[in-house]
Amino acid sequence: VQLVESGGGSVQVGASLRLSCEISEFTGSSYCIGWFRQTPGKEREAVAAVYTRDGTTDYADSVKGRFTISLENANAKKTVYLQMDSLRPEDIAMYYCAADLYCLGTSLLLTVQEYTEWGQGTQVTVS
Repeated sequence: VQLVESGGGSVQVGASLRLSCEISEFTGSSYCIGWFRQTPGKEREAVAAVYTRDGTTDYADSVKGRFTISLENANAKKTVYLQMDSLRPEDIAMYYCAADLYCLGTSLLLTVQEYTEWGQGTQVTVS
């Protein structure tokens, strides 16, 4: 599986950004995919994730009500989006898309260690 993120950038406080993660070389229909972020010197943290089998989503408390994760399957192309609204300086980070290809449910959606496939990341800056 390959994961390629895009959509990062530098925005002002209160603005919005939409991150995209294109998923390729994978034909499974039931897996977990999420967005994570990391700043220098800190551990990677989960932001949002979705279980594709039933569409269940979960969010970190810090982004609930501001971020929305969604999955699109169109023309055999899978893309997961992270819509980020009302951005704050504390949202500054490198954002990564990741997949857990063997997830069996939603209990570990936001557990970083469960995700084994990672993209290269896209930087988000808020000022």
